[in-house]
Amino acid sequence: MEPPGGDGVSGILVTGTDTGVGKTAVAAGLTALLRGEGFRVAAMKPAETGHTGPGWPADAACLREASGLDLPRATVVPFVFAEPLAPNVAARGEGRPVDPLALDAAYAELAAGHDLVVVEGAGGLSVRITDDLDHADLARRWGLPVLVVARAGLGTLNHTLLTVSYAHQRGLRVLGVVVNGMPSRPDAAAATNPDEMRRILAPLGVPVLGVLPWMEGVDTGAGRWRPMEGALRRHLDLAAMRAWVPTP
Repeated sequence: MEPPGGDGVSGILVTGTDTGVGKTAVAAGLTALLRGEGFRVAAMKPAETGHTGPGWPADAACLREASGLDLPRATVVPFVFAEPLAPNVAARGEGRPVDPLALDAAYAELAAGHDLVVVEGAGGLSVRITDDLDHADLARRWGLPVLVVARAGLGTLNHTLLTVSYAHQRGLRVLGVVVNGMPSRPDAAAATNPDEMRRILAPLGVPVLGVLPWMEGVDTGAGRWRPMEGALRRHLDLAAMRAWVPTP
């Protein structure tokens, strides 16, 4: 059963059933949507890999743009690594380990001045940030419930149930699942997966909060959160979303 907890939260961890399922677009779109609802929202990604150079890495830049806040890079994305690997592996390769206390400080700074902090993870919930700290640990450390982004196609039922089960095993509250990237002409698997997902997650107390359409290019370029914000507004359970956040 779902771990106990009230509806109002000060932050949300957006995780995915896998890499490439659209976590960044959903996290950024949700950030912008909540801003439009009148909430003070910040967004961060504790560690991002696959970026070289002094500028902003792509995911963190998207989150910052969606938040509309002029925040320093070190607060939005405290650790950035060149190799596109799990953060702890990339950090080990560079000889520059992630400092959990630095992550704590960045999150605390954002949480102190906003109604909600949208935290986007790297990869899935069990992906490690340090050798001893995965994203489930981070969610527990910061008291964050989890929003799961899942793909629409074949294989998603297994990935989604495993993610939700792991979250509950670690004592985390799962707000719900967002199915992302439903094709306009879905095959049999994609067409039936949302209802089957609802059926298998219902005993766990986890709702499917929305099914988002496939949108070409939503994962690339500046402003990619804008179409996602619109899709979330049309397809997400907005009543459930508003219940997560204290009244602005």
